[in-house]
Parts: sequence; structure tokens; C-alpha cells
Amino acid sequence: MKTIKSLRIGVIFSLLFFLSQNISANEFILSDDGLIDPRAKEKITQMGLESKEKLGVNIYLYVKSTYGLGQKIKGEDKIIYLKNHEAQVLKVLKEPYALMTMSIEEQHVNLLVSKSLEKIIDKNDILDGYVVPLLASKDKNTLFAKVSAATLNGYAAMADIIAEDKNIKLETSIGSQGKIASTIWRVMMYTLVVIGLLVYTFVVLREKRRK
Repeated sequence: MKTIKSLRIGVIFSLLFFLSQNISANEFILSDDGLIDPRAKEKITQMGLESKEKLGVNIYLYVKSTYGLGQKIKGEDKIIYLKNHEAQVLKVLKEPYALMTMSIEEQHVNLLVSKSLEKIIDKNDILDGYVVPLLASKDKNTLFAKVSAATLNGYAAMADIIAEDKNIKLETSIGSQGKIASTIWRVMMYTLVVIGLLVYTFVVLREKRRK
């Protein structure tokens, strides 16, 4: 038990140091580790500024290549580490806020919002509909392209949902493009699965006939 407690204390101190060294000066993109295309960053900043001005909401991104977790921390301790890491990030945010976090090495993506936005933003809808499909796509796009698309998509979705709730139109909105991109990806994946099943069934039936 003492060993586990010591590990957790060490983890907390490690992540505090890690955070102090890695949070950038960008108002809305707290960190991106060079994983987001400059054009996407520019668009995100534009949406962030307009959302702050018109909606009174601060929308943030915190993207890391790794949280510095290492291979030794797993299971419950990994969950504790991730929560503590994000809790420290939340301390520097201005309310009301919406924060999307992402860590590539830990394969972790999350969405955190202040209390006033809990009934407006559906975490699962944003992540499952706009972010994860683009990150998990099995195509020739680079990790750089996938992270850029996923963060821009998720960020725009959060801004649009808040704007819709307040009945305000955002000039920087990318409209339904984000949802369409995710929908196209899903259709493609489902099509591949169906085709795969049909081919498998055909092969099995052919082999049975031969016997």
C-alpha cells in the first residue's frame, strides 16, 4: 500500500513539473507539440476569439504527444495520473470553459467543461461524432493530418453547439462540414466491414461446395 501511495505522490509531482514546462502561451491552444497544422491553428484561434467575444465562453485545446506517463504506470494508477494531469490544466483556465485534451502516446482523448456548460455540451456526442473517427481512421493520412483535422473538427463542433444554444451565429463557423467528414468516414468504414463479411461468406460457401 505504501508503495502505491508513494508512486501516486511521485506521479503527481512529476506531472506538475511536466505541466509547468509545457503549457504554451497561446490563449486557446494551450499545447499542441507541433501536431496541429498552422492553418488549422489559425482557424481555431479565429473561432476561439469569436466564441470568447460573442458567446462569453473560452474554448481550449490541450494536445500532447505524451503526458509523460511511461510504461510502468497502468490500470488504476494510469487513470489517476490522467485525471490529475487534466486537473492541473483546468487550474489555468478562465470560466466558463470547454477543454478538449488529447495525448497520442497514451491514446487518450477527453472533453471537460465548466458547470454552466454541462447541459449544453454532450461529451460523447462531440468525441464520438467529430473527433475519434478522424483519429482512428485507417488511411494514408499522417498523424499530423489526423490530429489537425480531429482538433479543428471537435473545436468547431463545441463552438457551434454553444452558439446554437445561445441563438448566435458565428462568422468563423465551418458549418456542417465537420459532421459530414465524420459521417463519410463512418459510411466508408461500415462499407468496408460489409464488403469484408460478404467476401468471407462467399469464400466459406465456395469451400463448402468444393468439399
